[in-house]
Amino acid sequence: MMKRLVLLAVVIALGVHPASTRANITYSFECITNNKATDAATGEAQLLVAASDAGGNNVLFNFINTGPKTCSITDVYFDDDASVLSAIAMIDNSDPGVSFSQLASPGNLPGGNTVVPAFVTTLGFSADSDPPIVAIIFNLQSGNTFDSVISSMDTSDLRIGIHVQGFYCGGSESFINNGIIPAPGAVVLGGIGVSLIGWLRMRKTL
Repeated sequence: MMKRLVLLAVVIALGVHPASTRANITYSFECITNNKATDAATGEAQLLVAASDAGGNNVLFNFINTGPKTCSITDVYFDDDASVLSAIAMIDNSDPGVSFSQLASPGNLPGGNTVVPAFVTTLGFSADSDPPIVAIIFNLQSGNTFDSVISSMDTSDLRIGIHVQGFYCGGSESFINNGIIPAPGAVVLGGIGVSLIGWLRMRKTL
């Protein structure tokens, strides 16, 4: 099956500060629901979020599904304890056939209350779509920069949650962004076998 690439471009309009020199920072995802070990392993092996300085005081988040296993990001949530984000400025529905709207349903990341600290979606900071998700533009709170966003993600004061459906067996799982993947580790991660990750997860349950 041909690899699918699902991009969610989350563009954050920044203030008047100079553009950061940091770019192409890629995060993996960790499953928090574990409804089915194979689905959790698929998501952890295939799903990434890459943050980059897009220039023009913009920040771009690309949500990437490296394949080859079937799954789709259908809901995106932001837990912004750092208060670096201000409001969703625009939603890009430019991809034909994609229905994409602000405010996901359900309103909070499924399973978000099972992690410590609990994942609580910031009011208005979620999106729901028929896959694939396309783009969201956020305004930043005054005085914040690209580095503010990345620093807040590094300390987990800003977290991104995704609800993923369309797995082969019809299940769904929730994930939260995890640690930074050093370049070119983001590319390497896409080639890791899902079976190996599933085997490691099953060992933990023994």
